[in-house]
Amino acid sequence: MKVLMKKDLNKVGKRGEIVDVSDGYGANYLIPRGYGVLYTEAARKEYERELAKEREIERQKAQKAQEVAKKLEGITLEFEAPSGRRGEMIGTVSSKEIVETLKKRYDILIDKKMIVDKNTIVNGFGTTTLKLELYKGVFGNVKIHVSLKEKK
Repeated sequence: MKVLMKKDLNKVGKRGEIVDVSDGYGANYLIPRGYGVLYTEAARKEYERELAKEREIERQKAQKAQEVAKKLEGITLEFEAPSGRRGEMIGTVSSKEIVETLKKRYDILIDKKMIVDKNTIVNGFGTTTLKLELYKGVFGNVKIHVSLKEKK
């Protein structure tokens, strides 16, 4: 029996492959559990349509990520922090604060997991550039400026 694999299955085949398996294994295990479908010309065409649809969705997501990256280029997030006795910043600007500020002020939704280098989370006064991976291979930069919080 020839089966068109819909999911990867160890030692049988990868998604999109046409594998030759015993009739019982294909009919009783692979097909009922959704690992594959009986290979026919119609099944192959349906699989190709699914792939084309997935590629289009991926392209749209990448395009949206590029648009967000362009928006981020002109943004500088402003934060204030207190200083210690020697003038160094107390605490850090967390990734959660950055995500919330982007959402509130600019209506840009990102996940804190998108921050590429966690070590550059702001822990000093001045301006820092934070790199974000918005989608596979699509990167954006946002500037973060931390100023001294005035004591009252």
